[in-house]
Amino acid sequence: MATIVANTGIKREKGWLYYVDKQGDVSRARMARGGGKVPKGRPQKVAKCGIDREDGFLYFIDKRGNVSKVRMARSARRGRKPAKRSTARRRSGRRAAARRPVRRRAARRTARRGTARRARR
Repeated sequence: MATIVANTGIKREKGWLYYVDKQGDVSRARMARGGGKVPKGRPQKVAKCGIDREDGFLYFIDKRGNVSKVRMARSARRGRKPAKRSTARRRSGRRAAARRPVRRRAARRTARRGTARRARR
């Protein structure tokens, strides 16, 4: 569940994208496909909140116009580094041997198809 961070009570207008900017305030920018021409210009500040963001959380403007946050699904993997292997991996001879017959079978199939087509003619 999301938790409310700041009560802003913003009324949304059609054709605008509302988001929490780098300063922690709510801003809006014209959407490219929001209807009409896209005016060139900077995004507009809608409400000053001054939110300090936490890592691993997604901040958004909810249906009531308040700024809310919810934990991101994959935030635990971000900070972790993969473990180093102590020994080098070796390729086993089994894998290479297992692949060879597959190639032969494919070659045989194409050869059989060719002879079957010739026999039909």
